[in-house]
Amino acid sequence: MKKTILITGASLGFGRLNAKRFHQEEWNVIATMLDPSEETELNQLNNVLVTRLDVTDKDTIEKSVQEGIARFGKIDVLLNNAGIAKQGPFEYVSDGQLRALMEVNFFGMINVTKALLPHFRKNESGIIINVSSITGRMGFPFASGYGSTKFAIEGLTESLQFELNPFGIKLKLIEPGAFNTNMATNPNLWVALEESKEYKAKMELSIAAANNMVKGDPEEVVDMVYLAATDGTDKLRYPVGNDAIQMLEAKKQMDDTAFKEMVVQAMKL
Repeated sequence: MKKTILITGASLGFGRLNAKRFHQEEWNVIATMLDPSEETELNQLNNVLVTRLDVTDKDTIEKSVQEGIARFGKIDVLLNNAGIAKQGPFEYVSDGQLRALMEVNFFGMINVTKALLPHFRKNESGIIINVSSITGRMGFPFASGYGSTKFAIEGLTESLQFELNPFGIKLKLIEPGAFNTNMATNPNLWVALEESKEYKAKMELSIAAANNMVKGDPEEVVDMVYLAATDGTDKLRYPVGNDAIQMLEAKKQMDDTAFKEMVVQAMKL
């Protein structure tokens, strides 16, 4: 029997690439997105259900889950991929922007996960794959808001293992470094420089360094997600990208002060 994956944020970036990959691997795919009416490719594929899901709207979540179960009979894997980003000096990222980051990236993930837990518990199986980030393991300049959401995801996911493993439910964290995705190249990613003039010089250096780091092939992340969904292990964390692996190793070897100085030098701050 074919397995089924539900993917949030499947209209762009990692979500879309994963929808295609799992389809190619002959899985059933529930590809969810904010506006399915604009989709012209995924909805043409066999065994792919394209449906509307807003991670901040529990009604759309429940409807997508029920549509998926009605279509395919069972959901085996949840890929919590949907997310937004906003970077810039903490002082100038507005309260509204910070709350939106947490509402989508963290509470949105919680909403979708809770909607699927009864189904997974009933089946005594299921895999929850949460897309985190290297910024969920270490702090970076001008990424305090986004990084906070990823730190929260890391902590929640690690804790949930103890509660959900006894029901046959596995937890996985995908931790990408810098990859060339729609989010990374979004011109609205950064707070406007004119709004943060006191930080402008450092921020310009940080933007240049960050843009220079965005070189990874997103397919590496797709490969890692597929591995997490199929390796049958209890492994929790899956770092992806040479930059992520190297930074994690450096953080392991250094104290906090030495690591901070390394980041300052690397980003020419």
